[in-house]
Amino acid sequence: METPDVLGPATADASVRPATAGDLAAIGAVHSRAWRSAYRPLLPAEVLDALDAGQLADAWRAAVTAPPSPRHRVLVACAGPTVVGFAASDPDGEVLALLVDPAHQRRGHGSRLLNAVAGLLREDGAPRLGTWTPQEDRPRIDFLVSAGLGPDGRRRTLRLPGGGTLTETHLVAEL
Repeated sequence: METPDVLGPATADASVRPATAGDLAAIGAVHSRAWRSAYRPLLPAEVLDALDAGQLADAWRAAVTAPPSPRHRVLVACAGPTVVGFAASDPDGEVLALLVDPAHQRRGHGSRLLNAVAGLLREDGAPRLGTWTPQEDRPRIDFLVSAGLGPDGRRRTLRLPGGGTLTETHLVAEL
């Protein structure tokens, strides 16, 4: 006797896949929530309060639907069918974004995203993976160092609205 599929098709509990146009709203929402959570001590409140998930989704549209090259990628991390994080990378091995919704952090989604990006960059022949991060964002730096990245000595200072600055450090790992 056949058992009916009352729960629907099986879905992996946690996965990473290429982003699609249908993920844009979730990407915008993750982006805004992650920045508001992580960067509240680092960025002016008016900058974080002005983040709009819809505008962020629109800002990611071209990267997802019409990337400049096949080696520009946006990946999403999913908990079941729900997008809970995303990462973007370029052909030079730079991770341009790696964000996980605060409600889903510390569950391996960031590590899965970083490993997937590293794997794709390796396939593309990139010699290293790198990313810029605020030097005062200790949790992010600790995560990246635990994943095998380390500072390469480069720093840059960004000007913020209202006249402040934010210093970022560059971390790299050989692939």
